[in-house]
Amino acid sequence: MLFNKDEEHRELTVEEVRSLLAKKKIVLLDVREDYERNMASIHGSIHIPVSDLKKRMNELDKKSEIVAFCHHGVRSRNAAQMLRVAGFNAKSMNGGIAEWSAKIDKKVKVYY
Repeated sequence: MLFNKDEEHRELTVEEVRSLLAKKKIVLLDVREDYERNMASIHGSIHIPVSDLKKRMNELDKKSEIVAFCHHGVRSRNAAQMLRVAGFNAKSMNGGIAEWSAKIDKKVKVYY
């Protein structure tokens, strides 16, 4: 599944995510693979690789607002779409952890 143009409003900037996290208004969901998570992570995020998401959705609360992120934002858009189809309130963080590292927390390791 890929996002189409009509779903662009379902992405948040890293600045919006930082603000919502500070207010504890969202669940930040890291959908990258284990090896990526081991290299760099965002404090307070939970980890369910997108490859495991369908079978692990039961670990998430449908009442929560979920913001998914990945390395640059492609997998997280797909994960957010998958979650919305399953009845979750989910969005994606535009630019992923790479954008987070560049604009929000330079201590988060950049990787390629």
